[in-house]
Amino acid sequence: MIEVKNLTVRYGGVTSLDGMDLRFEKGVCGLIGPNGAGKTTFFNVLSGFVRPVSGSVTAFGDDLLKLAHYRRARWGVRRTFQTEQAISDLSVYDNVSMIHSKLRGPARRDDVLASIAFVGGGISPWAKVGSLTAGQRRLVEVARAVAGRPRLVLLDEPAAGLPDDETSHLTGVIRAIPAQTGALTILVDHDMVLVNAVCETTAVLDFGRLIASGPTAQVLRDEHVMRAYLGTAEVV
Repeated sequence: MIEVKNLTVRYGGVTSLDGMDLRFEKGVCGLIGPNGAGKTTFFNVLSGFVRPVSGSVTAFGDDLLKLAHYRRARWGVRRTFQTEQAISDLSVYDNVSMIHSKLRGPARRDDVLASIAFVGGGISPWAKVGSLTAGQRRLVEVARAVAGRPRLVLLDEPAAGLPDDETSHLTGVIRAIPAQTGALTILVDHDMVLVNAVCETTAVLDFGRLIASGPTAQVLRDEHVMRAYLGTAEVV
């Protein structure tokens, strides 16, 4: 469980997050909103890249903001980014292994291989990342996020630009993350079909303010959300 209270982030005269209050309980949760709404800023706060001017973040009973950024990975924060982070010249195995912070020896090797097998996609652990398709490279990013016994997995637009068949595969992977790892998973994405398919609850940001939060189907049909972000088209 993660609970956010009065979280505020400012960049100069711009308020990126404005008194955000939010609670995510379990499973896969969605965080949506238009570009510039503050979604990635929120992930950067959780990761330790951005320090808020006020507010608190409690995750599984721990004060996350009191942890130094370099300790949060060991605590269990994992994330993907909008730009690929995997190193093209290294193997898939080495890319996943290099972010592993908890296990050593055979246990580490087994966990890395299990994480690669979990995301599927026909990826060989020994293939160089640069030889993979765009969809497979995206799966490697997810494998890096689920390795090493994570407690909080943050996925920043993992489906961006993927064709329907690869998004369909990724949907099944994301949906299975909590059962596979026990981690609370937060998904940021503009694909509302994906969000509706995998997220039990969803929160909506608009200009740094939380405008809705609750069961995903209900939130996606909220008139304020539809005006701010979704338009008038009905989500199926």
